Amino acid sequence: MTRDYPDEPAEEFPRPSRIVTDREGRELEISAADASDHDGILEMYLSFDPADRAQGIPPAREPAIEDWLDTILGEDTFNVAAVHEGSVVGHATLVPDRDGEYELAIFILQGYQGAGIGTLLVETLLGLAQSEGLEQVWLTVERWNDPAVALYRKVGFETTGTESFEIEMSIRI
Repeated sequence: MTRDYPDEPAEEFPRPSRIVTDREGRELEISAADASDHDGILEMYLSFDPADRAQGIPPAREPAIEDWLDTILGEDTFNVAAVHEGSVVGHATLVPDRDGEYELAIFILQGYQGAGIGTLLVETLLGLAQSEGLEQVWLTVERWNDPAVALYRKVGFETTGTESFEIEMSIRI
């Protein structure tokens, strides 16, 4: 199966680390994250509202979250975390899929959703990816998740496929 990507690359995205202010006036630091950030990211996922899970992730139970984090914080992945007052409140990851392609996933704690943090995280993650020479990023999103679809379009993702309940989107960076 061949995945479609836009012909033209997106503009340059901001690199981590960066201090940002969300629409609620909260100051956050968005930084690159790796296995050394495991505990803070785990705490975020342990307090994640199960109603906000999409497509089966993040896992709901701690052992499954631990296994999942081992994968998404691995050597070949790229991650950024948003920290507010010492706690991780958002996390985005790029996981290698096929030859040079990476799948994006993003999660924001419920109390921080709708404040622009998702856009800031995705932009910063794509900036990290650009700095590492990545070129092709894709994702799937549930078609009824209008805020997520709008976020991805805002940063430059284009719809490349649709299934019964998912939209596939991609970006060339």
